[in-house]
Amino acid sequence: MAGSSTDSRPAFFFDLASPVAYLAAERALQDHPGVEWVPVLARELPGAESYESYRCQTERDIALSELEQRAFDQGLQMLRWPEPFPFDSDVAMRAATYAKQIGRTVAFALAAYRQAFAGGRSLADPDNVVIAAAACEIHPSAVLKAIELRGVKSALEAATARAIGLGVRDVPAVWDGERVITA
Repeated sequence: MAGSSTDSRPAFFFDLASPVAYLAAERALQDHPGVEWVPVLARELPGAESYESYRCQTERDIALSELEQRAFDQGLQMLRWPEPFPFDSDVAMRAATYAKQIGRTVAFALAAYRQAFAGGRSLADPDNVVIAAAACEIHPSAVLKAIELRGVKSALEAATARAIGLGVRDVPAVWDGERVITA
């Protein structure tokens, strides 16, 4: 699906609850230099992985083990799964949207991903989101205030709608200006 002329800029769409997007984010600066990082709510995307829809625990364990192997192959720290996993990323994604508004998207996203998947801390907990923000020099009070602002919530909704309009079905995804590339 082609976007409007304002959608021709390359973009990396992510949700902080996605371990696959975490693995892609750790490579994105090298694989897709100069792209805009865009926080979106994956649960709103038409083909989003839920990590709750496996037929049995064994199937889920296999899927998570495959992600652990991919992290190892990338030379990343061993994945530590947050409790609970999956977690609700709404607060974290509003914080990521605020970080985008102040020019700190990449730093915040990487810090938050590392809190979640290297540190094993759920980003549904605002305290863990604040730790990620502090790691990239975003004041904790500013983050806590921003995640409650209607404008931040609206910007996240608009970014998610943009992604859907471009044909993004799940995260991670890259819009190269003409088409969607998924990991």
